[in-house]
Amino acid sequence: MSDIVPPEVRPKPVVPAKPPNVGAPSPSNPFPPQGLGIGGGGGVSAPPPSAIPVPIGTHSHSVGHNVGHGVGHGAGHVGGHTAAHNGGHAHGGSHSSSGGSTLLGYIGIDTIIEQMRKKTMKTGFDFNIMVVGHSGLGKSTLVNTLFKSQVSRRNAGWARDEKIPKTVEIKAVSHVLEEGGVKMKLTVVDTPGFGDLINNDNCWEPISKYINEQYEKFLKEEVNITRKKRIPDTRVHCCLFFINPTGHSLHSLDLEFMKRLSHSVNIIPVIAKADTMTIEERQEFKQRVRKELEMAGIEFYPQKEFDEDMEDKSDNDKIREAMPFAVVGSDKEYQVNNKRVLGRKTAWGIVEVENPNHCEFALLRDFLIRSHLQDLKEVTHNIHYETYRAKRLNENGGLHPISSNDTQESNL
Repeated sequence: MSDIVPPEVRPKPVVPAKPPNVGAPSPSNPFPPQGLGIGGGGGVSAPPPSAIPVPIGTHSHSVGHNVGHGVGHGAGHVGGHTAAHNGGHAHGGSHSSSGGSTLLGYIGIDTIIEQMRKKTMKTGFDFNIMVVGHSGLGKSTLVNTLFKSQVSRRNAGWARDEKIPKTVEIKAVSHVLEEGGVKMKLTVVDTPGFGDLINNDNCWEPISKYINEQYEKFLKEEVNITRKKRIPDTRVHCCLFFINPTGHSLHSLDLEFMKRLSHSVNIIPVIAKADTMTIEERQEFKQRVRKELEMAGIEFYPQKEFDEDMEDKSDNDKIREAMPFAVVGSDKEYQVNNKRVLGRKTAWGIVEVENPNHCEFALLRDFLIRSHLQDLKEVTHNIHYETYRAKRLNENGGLHPISSNDTQESNL
């Protein structure tokens, strides 16, 4: 009897050592941390497919989870939740009911991450952030500091003699930012006039109306007979709410706004101009704000009910304990210890914006851009938008398909 020749088995690709400055993708963040911060380190491209091994015959949760969510948002958010769920529980390699089996050779399953990376880098992605708060709290400056570029409304034709509007207005400015080959269309939505009027009754209504209008616009595109391959996403993914650093308590208007909008948008409260308080005053004020929000039944992002697993819960618990972030914004650089830093110059020294000993701006930036940006988009689509969509469909007994002519008329 002749010897049986075993099939040729390709050796597993050698996994190169990971550079110290490259972070691994996570379920809520498909890009390495340095690849998302605008201007923060020149950008780092994703590792090659061989650098992300998939265990053979075992569960591959992180790969499937990333792929599912990536597909959902890269292709107009259609079916993202389903793909994420199915992909998140996919089995790596050949897996039978009787147990794990060994593959006879290299298949290339791990290249899906590289495929997704290439597609995302071609199409780019949208991120829409709204800033709400009284005038003079440094909203425009903080947004410029977050993205290290002049992206706020005040840098797009704003005049210093601009008067406070008689009603709350909504003004959106869009910019395309690129870092490490990744393009992001950033839209900053400002709300001048909020809280600055003599009568502030119902001043949150124009903001709530704008948020719902963006959901309605997305919904109408979804029910079109001839849908676009990639639906433009103007939905508000994040609302930064600026709290006045009084050191005492929240205004009733602040509580009312967050209570009414917390179920339709991701609200992230921040204490503005934190350098006006001592460290002790800052900690006491943070604790008082958290207690008042809890007593009012207001849940801010990241909400506990949306934690997907114990790892998410552990990470988000640390974030929730640190919120609201006490921040300082500045787009001016100063020389400190032979190093150029962003800061605010005072009579007693320089407040360094990115120094964690001076304020919590770095915590906000890492949370908002480097770890939870993708999750903000997913919660917006899977929770807030789906809630609005279900309500609208129940009200009307289902929306009728819209022809291309109707869409063109609505855009005019």
